[in-house]
Amino acid sequence: MKVGKNSRIGRAIAYTYPLMPRLVRSVKDGRFRIDNNLVENAIRPLVLGRKNYLFCGNHDAAIRAAVVYSLVGTCKMQNMDAREWMSDVLPKISFYTSEKRDLSELLPHRWAEARMGKQSK
Repeated sequence: MKVGKNSRIGRAIAYTYPLMPRLVRSVKDGRFRIDNNLVENAIRPLVLGRKNYLFCGNHDAAIRAAVVYSLVGTCKMQNMDAREWMSDVLPKISFYTSEKRDLSELLPHRWAEARMGKQSK
């Protein structure tokens, strides 16, 4: 069967043919996944959060919600309990601000490093 170059199937074949070496990788090597479900599941909370930010009331509130969401996500990535981090850090923020100390010390990864240092002493 002949397919016209400008037909829909002809255009689809012309588009797909150069991609064939990449498309067959999952067939040739089982380590490659044919789907991206792991990535989609990993970013699902971000997408849901982004949709929820639409209803924060105003732009500034949405930014604050996104910051908190990012910090909690960072705790999760560090295998930390976000509630424990917040319980320790939130009361310290006003002290750090009034003393003009570096607030970046309270970020989840730095907080975890400081706690590990205290535990080893």
